[in-house]
Amino acid sequence: MKKITFLTLFLCTIVGYGQGIYKVVGGDISFFSETPMENIDAVNDKVKGLIKPATGDLAFMATNVGFHFEKPLMEEHFNENYMESDKYKVSSFKGKIIEKIDYSVDGNYKVTVKGTLNIHGVEKNRVIAGEVIILDGNISVKTVFDIQVKDHKIDIPKLVVKNIAETIKVTVNLNFELKK
Repeated sequence: MKKITFLTLFLCTIVGYGQGIYKVVGGDISFFSETPMENIDAVNDKVKGLIKPATGDLAFMATNVGFHFEKPLMEEHFNENYMESDKYKVSSFKGKIIEKIDYSVDGNYKVTVKGTLNIHGVEKNRVIAGEVIILDGNISVKTVFDIQVKDHKIDIPKLVVKNIAETIKVTVNLNFELKK
């Protein structure tokens, strides 16, 4: 609960410091686990987030129960056994885009974001490469990166170790519009 409160206050702090705040209006976060036994793929399209171009601040969060799978049993196991979604309700990222971007000029910009990724209640400092796309005054953020499940203290029982990869590919595609 403390983490949700902190992220909410962080997002509100960004909003409180002036104009030029953009909020997520669409997009998703997905992850993919590839193993010899089966692939696991999940998508969450109920992401909340803000970006403040003047400072490069970026934050987003997704409820863990918002990830949906092809098979209902996978979703149940994800929430109950691995993510413990009743205890760890959200996954989040808060950080800063390192490069300076002229947000008034349309284009695709390669960026590096430095911040804190919180999954399963475990915060990890991360430096993540991505892309910021500016088109007609709107901003999109895209990135693909890997996480190690052990880094976030997600336990995989030995019985199913061949069914779940130790490295998970995360894809973030978020669209932002100026907050009014």
